[in-house]
Amino acid sequence: MKKVLATILAVVMSLGILAGCTQSETGNGGSTPAEGDNASGSTANHEQLQVGIIQYNDHPSLNTIREALVNHLAELGYKDGDNIVIDYKNGQNDQINLNSICQKFVSDDKDLIIAIATPAAEAAAAAAADTDIPVLFSAVTDPVSAKLVESLEKPGRNVTGTSDKIPVDQIIDLALQLTPDIKTIGLLYSTNEANSLSVISEAKEYAGQKGIEVTESGITNVGELQQAAQTLASKADAIFTPIDNQVASAMNTLAKVGMDTKTPVYVGADSMVNDGGFATVGINYTELGEKTAEMAKEIFEGASVSDMPVQTLSDFQTVINQTTAEKIGVTVPESILENAQVVQ
Repeated sequence: MKKVLATILAVVMSLGILAGCTQSETGNGGSTPAEGDNASGSTANHEQLQVGIIQYNDHPSLNTIREALVNHLAELGYKDGDNIVIDYKNGQNDQINLNSICQKFVSDDKDLIIAIATPAAEAAAAAAADTDIPVLFSAVTDPVSAKLVESLEKPGRNVTGTSDKIPVDQIIDLALQLTPDIKTIGLLYSTNEANSLSVISEAKEYAGQKGIEVTESGITNVGELQQAAQTLASKADAIFTPIDNQVASAMNTLAKVGMDTKTPVYVGADSMVNDGGFATVGINYTELGEKTAEMAKEIFEGASVSDMPVQTLSDFQTVINQTTAEKIGVTVPESILENAQVVQ
């Protein structure tokens, strides 16, 4: 009887060893990785990468970035629900929300946090500061001034990304072409957005070089925007506002002030022109989202974030709102219109 039991036990153990060898050769679920898998070691083992996306607020430019990012990731072989799982959250203009969401992403041990807009990137970088979780930002105008990276060429920490830096000099030059009688320009921005402060500093310097006087009004919340805009319109020949998240969220209000007072409002983003601003020289936000996706792919495949240079775009597009031009009484030369994106 003992011999029979011993024989049975030996057979069972042999089967167990064979099963173990089979699983270790084929990976999870007993299937081999597909040839040409785009993923790094984790997805080659059929684990889903956990990605947290935090967006500052609901705004057309930021939405375009996110949609282009997710779509291009899928084209690159990283499809939501397949080999990655995307957890998208919106901070709704609230820094407390942003901080809470990013801290949750860290506690969930995400494989990557993607932050869209400077305030979201600042929250993500702070939450992941003492971890090795990579943070990839998009639409951060000046990541050095925001203290997200040590330099654009070599970030030096677990944070890198794409910048939506705009050509301030080209926007002011466009303003002088479209409205050459400008003697004073009003600068409208949020005092609590590092991205805006950086651009406003550039605008002051370049306006001075062009002999344009500057008057400015900083706001702390959107409730102050209308009064600030009206004050600037009474003092200045034109208004300029950068890619400012608070101003962009109330762009319709600013545009109405401009139209009511016949004051041209030059802006930092094409979406702000779509919302009634007069004109800009800006970037393509779909392209920015796609470039961010390409950087995410590099991170998934093992690239060192601290050595990944911040990416910027160099192709700019003039965008003009023809309806706004008519309402403020400005005739746009055909030579400019034929090379511009015109919205109604």
